[in-house]
Amino acid sequence: MRFALIKLACLVYESLILIAIAMLTTLLFISIVGDATAYPKKFYLQLSLWLMIGFYFVWQWSSTGQTLAMKTWQLQIISPTHQIISKQTAIKRYFMATLCLGLGFIWAIFDKDGQSLHDRLANTRIRTLSIS
Repeated sequence: MRFALIKLACLVYESLILIAIAMLTTLLFISIVGDATAYPKKFYLQLSLWLMIGFYFVWQWSSTGQTLAMKTWQLQIISPTHQIISKQTAIKRYFMATLCLGLGFIWAIFDKDGQSLHDRLANTRIRTLSIS
């Protein structure tokens, strides 16, 4: 139960970071392209947001196994061999999490190991580094 609460707190913190990334990406996009309320510019803005957020996650997961929020809450994404995941695995995990549309977190409630669906699909695991 405590691990689930820590992951939830991390998710809330991560959301704040993602809002900041989304705001900066949108500001940059609108500064360059202009109004993005109509297609196709709206689609390109959405794609830019998805790519920038993906870049953030893939870079963090494949370099240290942790995002800023995960460092705060002492969580780390690892491979089955307990190593930091590769860039390819990080991309796969991000893609799977996107396809799950957040339902992967609901899956974790019922999963015997408490793993999210995208962790199962990408063959990754979240571990705690130290909980005091």
